[in-house]
Amino acid sequence: MSNNDTHSRRRVLKGAGAAGAAGMLGLAGCLTGEDGGTTVEVLHAWTGGDGKRAQQALFDAFDEEYPDMDFEDEAIGGGGNQSLDQTIATRLRNSNPPSSFAGWPGANLERYGDALGNIESEVWEEAGFEDSHIQEAVEACQHNDGYSAVPLGSHRMNDIFYNVSVLEEAGVDPESIDDADALIEAFDTIQSETDATPLGMSLKPWAILQTWAVVMLGTQGYQAYMDFINGEGDEEAVRETFETLEEMLSDYINSDAASVGFTSVNEEIMNGEAAFIHGGNWLAGAYISEELTYGEEWDAIRFPGTEDMYGLHIDSFIYPGENPTPEDTATFLQFIGGETAQVAFNQYKGSIPTRTDVPTDEFNPYLTETIEDFNEVSDKPPTLAHGLAVDQQTQSDLEGVLNDNFADPYDVDGATEGFMNNV
Repeated sequence: MSNNDTHSRRRVLKGAGAAGAAGMLGLAGCLTGEDGGTTVEVLHAWTGGDGKRAQQALFDAFDEEYPDMDFEDEAIGGGGNQSLDQTIATRLRNSNPPSSFAGWPGANLERYGDALGNIESEVWEEAGFEDSHIQEAVEACQHNDGYSAVPLGSHRMNDIFYNVSVLEEAGVDPESIDDADALIEAFDTIQSETDATPLGMSLKPWAILQTWAVVMLGTQGYQAYMDFINGEGDEEAVRETFETLEEMLSDYINSDAASVGFTSVNEEIMNGEAAFIHGGNWLAGAYISEELTYGEEWDAIRFPGTEDMYGLHIDSFIYPGENPTPEDTATFLQFIGGETAQVAFNQYKGSIPTRTDVPTDEFNPYLTETIEDFNEVSDKPPTLAHGLAVDQQTQSDLEGVLNDNFADPYDVDGATEGFMNNV
């Protein structure tokens, strides 16, 4: 299923009263449910690739645990959550919120202002989430002096994935890639020794932004990155990041990068048409879903220079105010933050639980290693392209700079000036 497809599944209230419930329509055109309001309606953007199998496992597990709840999930396709965000904005503006929706916590929550509700007592205190989740996730889900989201999992943003066979054919040893120059040399070798694209890339602004961030972390260091996202960036560090990124993108990416989506690019890694790809470890989720063997068909290294970092990304479910099903939504969110949900979803999504007490038995070796790394690294820089590091307006402004100045042709001066002026 492509990212433009939609998928909806309804779980109709079972037992007595189901027929009567089906005949009563709520404000949003949903069934009246047992919560005294409308059906528990949950929106998300997991329509294909890594997300399809993960969301099915998640919602199947919820249905099994709560078979009598009137529940509907709806997938809204579109890269980078853009279509989902537009739908949510319209629904909230029209005072017609869903029960919950998947989204990024952290600075991203600021876009919703007072449209979100507080679930501190009904969910966080009731389920003891402050003690069972990583501190970074606890802090990211806070909003307006309370909690407005529950974490589901965490993606690592500083991995670069590769097709094992392509690198072997080129004679490239991934373990020898210890800085950006060595990575570019590997691109050059792959280009001369194989028919594969050295770096699979989508030039969608959000995709460029996530790669710019990891290049900055790898070449300029953790502190330079943190200074930048906090509005105290060094212009020369920003410029050097763009210069390195230009060298990577100008000669070594796929010819259709300006038009292709990220899921399609990852398919080129899987079929051997491309060697490397950078992105969150939802990319690994796609490999896991396709049952490709870790270490034999695909593998990953830390982006050179970020070996002692975990690029922090968090997925969550968010609680709107004026909630149509407050009690059942609280039940759903308690489930999301529990062990069952975190195992069901993350093992297929390519992410790791934000709970600290989840056994790793169900996770493949790559994800088990990622969990171990999370607990051992020195720094966990928040993702710039996925809502943790900066608010939605700032992120949108940076993407606009990239769209205008760095989506081929590559204007280092224009992009540098734009980034310095917008953070």
